[in-house]
Amino acid sequence: MQYLSISLRDRSKVQEIRFSEFNELFHSFCLVESDIDDRHFDNVVSFMGPILTASGDEDSLLIAYEHGSQLPDRFVEFVPQADRNIALRAVKGNHYAGQPIGPGNVFQTIWMQIGMAPGNIDALAGEYRAFVLIGQSLNTESRKPYIYYNTWNYQERNQDWNKKAYLDSMNAERMLAEIDAAHRMGIDVFVIDTGWYEKTGDWRVNRKRFPEGLKPLKDKLDSYGMKLGLWFNPIVAAVTSRMRLDREDCRMSWNGKVQDPFPIWETEESVGMCLVSRYADAFADELIRLYNEEGVTYFKWDAIGQYGCSDPRHNHGTAENSEVERTECYAFTIGTAMADVVDKLCAACPEAIVDFDITEGARCVGLSFLSTGKYFLINNGPYYHNYDIPAPPNRNINMFFFPGPARGWICRTPLNYDRWIPSVLFLTHYMPDDPAENQWITLASLILGQNGIWGDLLSVSDEGIERLGGTLALYKQIRDDVTKAIPVRSGPVGGSPEVHEKIAQSGRGVVSVFASAPGTYTYVTQSIVSADMWHTDNCTVRIDSKGRAVIEAAFNKPSAVIVMFGIADNQLEFNGIDRSFKS
Repeated sequence: MQYLSISLRDRSKVQEIRFSEFNELFHSFCLVESDIDDRHFDNVVSFMGPILTASGDEDSLLIAYEHGSQLPDRFVEFVPQADRNIALRAVKGNHYAGQPIGPGNVFQTIWMQIGMAPGNIDALAGEYRAFVLIGQSLNTESRKPYIYYNTWNYQERNQDWNKKAYLDSMNAERMLAEIDAAHRMGIDVFVIDTGWYEKTGDWRVNRKRFPEGLKPLKDKLDSYGMKLGLWFNPIVAAVTSRMRLDREDCRMSWNGKVQDPFPIWETEESVGMCLVSRYADAFADELIRLYNEEGVTYFKWDAIGQYGCSDPRHNHGTAENSEVERTECYAFTIGTAMADVVDKLCAACPEAIVDFDITEGARCVGLSFLSTGKYFLINNGPYYHNYDIPAPPNRNINMFFFPGPARGWICRTPLNYDRWIPSVLFLTHYMPDDPAENQWITLASLILGQNGIWGDLLSVSDEGIERLGGTLALYKQIRDDVTKAIPVRSGPVGGSPEVHEKIAQSGRGVVSVFASAPGTYTYVTQSIVSADMWHTDNCTVRIDSKGRAVIEAAFNKPSAVIVMFGIADNQLEFNGIDRSFKS
């Protein structure tokens, strides 16, 4: 099946933008830009994309398709043809033999995007980035730069450091205390991770852990103007759940065998449920119920692999199709099925946000889900085995489980997406732990748009909470400008210096400077900046004759410098000490 063909004869520079390359060095998906030249056309080398760009003398062209998979497992590809034509064609799984497409049967192809912008690739990237932020999705809540906190890191630390169960801290008393701390820190969305429910599938609040349900938590969140989020595994249902008992035909099977029950984070054993079946509507209805009954507006989805089902009873093939064909059709269709659930939820519940966890490989990562929701990109990053290092005995296998500069290197590397896809759509978590140097690195990193905090809030000092809360209060004055700003980076991630500039056309925005080596570093902004600013005390800033900022950043240990432009109220106090800075 060929979807389209287009001539690139008058366009000298052609690039493939790979969206779903899982980089084991960072244990994260990363964006890769790769040039396509005459060698590839001569030898008919195909490209996965999902974005292809081509520039001419006056303008640049973009072609993209929705589907996502991890390189090199392609379901759709761009194929060079004669006379510098290029075609977009199906590879596998796009349909199954005998799939009904006649009257009364809906058959949908993937969607595609074709756009042009005057100027070079840089101009095109800026235009496409703005489109993804503003025009691609009707679910506009997913585009807003809320600041998120998730409870899982402490659950994991408690299990690893204190030898407790993962769910020992999942109780009303702990959550209410964390909500108080989160409010002081400036968190907008408080996400309760796994264990809040009695059993998967039915997704009812666990009354042993929350005797009064979630109402006391929701009341406190409402009083602080915060939103409630919950964790879900959308492809499981507990053995005794009504969801599973009423939809036995929707269970996942592989090679003719349904999955055996398996444990889900210290709760009742569950079975796999296929989202490419009638189960998807029932799951969407559960989310809508939770929105209406519990006030949940943020839904974190976890553990959805690209592959998982070859059952002939579902919507990805029949008994007339081979096991391989049903498997590939499931893997192709799972992304669309997920997006359909989100669209049904958001149509009924306009404030809803769905975040799909892609912290592991082999997940459906493409443009499709970004038309409905956002991605949860990094929680902890690489494991010891990523670097062929044996994990410490009886300890957590995450290498970047601790605060410090190295975690920031891992988490900031995927900011290369921000050139094409706004960083606000790739939630990434930074540690709030003391000491101050770590907190400045955390703040300087997350305000570049990844906007996540991941840690044990109740162990953070009062001084640290004030530092985080005060700085994020300033960031909130300009975060919409930072979200819109086209990123500029100088220096490699982990280098000295590493500079990130995100300043909008308004002159409002932020510059974050990182360094590991002691010394003083100078950076001049590309953008003209607002003269109303705030900055940390380890730098000086002046405005040059062209309206650009000249930043002198001084380091005597690994830390970060933050300069915010467009700050109307730049009085920030920590423990009664005035830390305001004026231009």
